[in-house]
Amino acid sequence: MQKIRVLVVDDSVVIRRVVSEELLSVTNLEVVGTAANGKIALAKLTQLTPDLIILDVEMPELDGLETLKAIRKTHPKLPVMMFSALTERGATATLDALSLGATDYFTKPSGPNGLDESRRVVREELAPAILAICQPKKSPVILPTPPAVPAKATTLQRVEAVVVGVSTGGPNALAELFRAFPLPLRVPMFIVQHMPPTFTRMLAERLTLLSPMIVAEAQHGMVVEPGHAYLAPGDFHMQVARSGTNLILQLNQEPQENSCRPAADPLFRSAVKVFGGGTLAVVLTGMGSDGLRGCEAVKAAGGSIFVQDEATSVVWGMPGYVARAGLADKILPLSSIAPEIIRRVGSDRV
Repeated sequence: MQKIRVLVVDDSVVIRRVVSEELLSVTNLEVVGTAANGKIALAKLTQLTPDLIILDVEMPELDGLETLKAIRKTHPKLPVMMFSALTERGATATLDALSLGATDYFTKPSGPNGLDESRRVVREELAPAILAICQPKKSPVILPTPPAVPAKATTLQRVEAVVVGVSTGGPNALAELFRAFPLPLRVPMFIVQHMPPTFTRMLAERLTLLSPMIVAEAQHGMVVEPGHAYLAPGDFHMQVARSGTNLILQLNQEPQENSCRPAADPLFRSAVKVFGGGTLAVVLTGMGSDGLRGCEAVKAAGGSIFVQDEATSVVWGMPGYVARAGLADKILPLSSIAPEIIRRVGSDRV
């Protein structure tokens, strides 16, 4: 396999060194250059022809957002990974970058253990993401044929809730999904996006601006309302439960599942307990297999499952696992998922 060529752009010489050292320790990665700011990076871009850029947000002369705008004018498909601080300012800039076409983001640790933690993030999170994003798209997957079922068993149960799991490439995928809803759904929607705290609150606010649906960052004990969407907060698993005549949200910090917290699997399992076969699970772009076990529970209960196709996914990990397991009722391009949800769920002015 040919090595993936990476350009590292950060105003900190220490971070440039740390990122470069950790990436060079990975067999299929090669750091072809570094730059202290966007102006230098743009000058090197044509000369070095990288396969991917790691881009800091706050830099002198030309910051990450302006650099990204310039890159997208000449290299619209070149993967760009933002490496930003875990602060409200960093979250704002990161979500701006994603809306401008950044492929994904990773948070830059700070504090007394910031350097060691940065090494861990690069080694355990950033490097695997680079390998996943830059691998060539595979041939269309031949999926297992679902077993034949009696005609009377093919009647679709009325959908009572939509649960969504998404990771790498998720903020942009969710933005496209919510823009496509002309009216609020008649049922609640619950979303797990793998993101840290602060980022999830700001993502919920942005999705609300794009859609007629209200998107809230979940709080423990929050009463669920139809026509609203609830986003799991960073570092908390989210579950839905009954409390008397109400549906409420429950948050916890139980151990990670699939190396994630929040994770989609606990949400999906809780939805099955409440809604049974009325659960519609949607698995969008993302690394790893989170959502697979939850989809098994949805399928066993008689619910429905849609997954995003490989061509429109940034990484066909989460949806790919579900599809290859034969659990998906439909494998759809991102642009078709909202219309299909509307068709199954219906929409009312709620």
